[in-house]
Amino acid sequence: MNRNPAMLPRTRHPLFLGLPLGLSLGLSLGLFAALICAVLWNLSLALFLMLDAALPLRLPEEQGRDFAQLVADAQGRPLRAFPDADGVWRYPVAPEDVSPLYLTALLAYEDRWFFHHPGVNPLALLRALGQWGRYGRVVSGGSTLTMQVARILHPHPRSLAGKTGQMFRALQLERRFSKDEILTLYLNHAPFGGTLEGVQAASYAYLEKPASSLTHAEAALLAVLPQRPSALRPDRHPERAVQARDKVLQRLARTGQWSAREIDEARMEPVLAGFEARPLLAPLLADRLRAAHPDRTVIATFVDSGLQAAVQDLAADHISGFPPGTSAAALIVNNADLAVLAYIGAARYGDETSAGFVDMVQAVRSPGSALKPFIYGLALDEGLVHAESLLLDAPLAFDGYRPQNFDARFLGPVSLSEALQRSLNVPAVQILAELGPGRWFARLQHAGLDVRLPARAQPNLSMALGGVGVRLDHLAGVYAALGRDGMAGRIRFTPDEPLAERRLMSPEAAWIIHHVLRVPLEQSGELHRLTRTRLPTVAHKTGTSFGHRDAWAVAVTATHTVAVWIGRPDGAALAHNTGRVSAVPLLHRLLLLLPPESWQPPPRPANVMSAAICWPQGTLASLQSPEDCHRRRQAWLIDQTAPPTLRDPLLAPGETLRQQARSSPDADHGSAAREPQTIQLWPPTLEPWLPERWQRASLLPRFDPLQARPESPRGRLLVQGIQPNAVLSPLPSRSSMPDLHLSAIGVQGEAHWFLNGIWQGQTSGQGPEHHWTLSAPGPGEQRLAVMDQAGKFEQVSFRVLER
Repeated sequence: MNRNPAMLPRTRHPLFLGLPLGLSLGLSLGLFAALICAVLWNLSLALFLMLDAALPLRLPEEQGRDFAQLVADAQGRPLRAFPDADGVWRYPVAPEDVSPLYLTALLAYEDRWFFHHPGVNPLALLRALGQWGRYGRVVSGGSTLTMQVARILHPHPRSLAGKTGQMFRALQLERRFSKDEILTLYLNHAPFGGTLEGVQAASYAYLEKPASSLTHAEAALLAVLPQRPSALRPDRHPERAVQARDKVLQRLARTGQWSAREIDEARMEPVLAGFEARPLLAPLLADRLRAAHPDRTVIATFVDSGLQAAVQDLAADHISGFPPGTSAAALIVNNADLAVLAYIGAARYGDETSAGFVDMVQAVRSPGSALKPFIYGLALDEGLVHAESLLLDAPLAFDGYRPQNFDARFLGPVSLSEALQRSLNVPAVQILAELGPGRWFARLQHAGLDVRLPARAQPNLSMALGGVGVRLDHLAGVYAALGRDGMAGRIRFTPDEPLAERRLMSPEAAWIIHHVLRVPLEQSGELHRLTRTRLPTVAHKTGTSFGHRDAWAVAVTATHTVAVWIGRPDGAALAHNTGRVSAVPLLHRLLLLLPPESWQPPPRPANVMSAAICWPQGTLASLQSPEDCHRRRQAWLIDQTAPPTLRDPLLAPGETLRQQARSSPDADHGSAAREPQTIQLWPPTLEPWLPERWQRASLLPRFDPLQARPESPRGRLLVQGIQPNAVLSPLPSRSSMPDLHLSAIGVQGEAHWFLNGIWQGQTSGQGPEHHWTLSAPGPGEQRLAVMDQAGKFEQVSFRVLER
């Protein structure tokens, strides 16, 4: 049977069974198109991968774009910056180190869809293209943030080919890096005008603050600068910068990301930008830290930039009154953690006449008397002395070493407190001789003071008077012990430096030395002009090296240590350059930078108490008879312990200051000879300064003439040229007395001459008979005394009449 073809069933593709023919054709075409797209995509991907391999990205480190190096203060503000090899200022920063306000403004204005597109935003490109076609000019850019990074890494001309290449590079970036990494590249390399790259460099240079501390207005300003960095520089074109900033604020107002109040306040904030790509606060500290940490891009310090700027200005102003070539160094240290708050290595950084590139904080110089507090402090801990121990300020020799005082005078009997406050030399050497120079040297070295001895020299007594070299930073570290319960340490510059401290002396000894030194600053001529502000009462010590080459002054409170050095970096002598005259005035001005409450002393330890002691024995008054207590004094004692007076070097072996003697019978009353009695004597070295009632001739009773009078191991001298109790008068033709020509017979070694307890000079090398001339004595009662090297002594009283 023949069938009607129309009645035959239609043949269907198995994939489209049951679907109408039109729909089947459409789906077939769609699949074909999808297949074509897939092929094209794969071809494009293959082409992209081939180009990616053939044209790799040139990353900043491959282009030699190093970061600049920055030394920052405690708040992250720049102290000094060092550009990279090409002179570009660029500081590393991560998104989390930048103010969120800046990130919000940046993404809202430049690329709202940054975290959602693959590097190229087709809608933004179509919008930009349409605006360009409608208005005939660029109204808004179509570049994403990723594309801007691509252009930074691979600059190109403004052309269609350049834009195509930029999109290709953006896709490369998105394939290789995360969004945060691409954002980090932008934050570090976006152009901000001149040689500034990156938001951190711009924030430091224009706003003098880190990018983490931006206000709303500052964030909006820095977000727009990379669009036209030269035309919008806020230091040169503030009006343009304000207009551009306000465009960003307008965008943020539309998106509602900042409140209306925040927008209004930001618009009211003026643009007050400077340009300081080369800050120069603490420049020599920055050089020091850069050398110590060459691989760090940002070196954080403890420095307070406000305090540092003030100290730099004061140091430069202070040195302006000195001869050319003079420099200064200064440190302010926080005692709590030994953090350096201010650092001056040179009064005028870069000044060639005063070697302004030489860091005098690290220079090794003679400390003069600046180490004396540590002699007395260690002697207190050794139980050799107490705060009011009787010491000898007289012309003495210690193992051949003969110290002289700064003013070439001697005061005779002095206490430890007086000797330290007056910075007397002989008592310091006396104590060091008892301590032992080697032990004292080792204690200072252990505490962190690098004491430099002359070549091939061993520790010796001259160390007490500056016969060594020290550095200002090391000296500040040991002086801080006086405000830190005796704990010295290495001063710290950066937060990652560990606190390295060692005990120098006990808390009790540290407090006593601090208390002794805590007196008002002396009023030198300069200070007298400054005393409209009150002089701080703080513990302080000065030092002056031989030839006035170095002047030192260090102050210590419970909270701070302030150290100052004045001198010439070339080591030349500087007239009248003493610690009191040169360094103390600057020390005073630096102390006034600190709050007055920081001048307070540390608290007194519970076992340091005041008690009465007696001279000449030096022990507690409660343990002595009234006859033995010639002079009573109050002393700060540790555990109520008062060591006796140190042995006088003029005493013979076995001889003491307590002697037994029998007086002669009383001729008037016919009494028999008295029983032997114990007599408390003074050190024989002090005879020229003692009032007559305390001299040996007065204290020892008259001996029985029938008994042999005991001979003193020293004997006495004979003075010729003037009679005892003589009355002298100027000649009628003269207004004053002539010089007196005197001689002393029986001298051993040197002879020292005194007038009214004041050392006048010495004679030597003349055999047993010494001749000396007393220059025109003035009117009034006079007492001439002479003592030789063996301790033999004689004195003559006389009176000079007024004409």
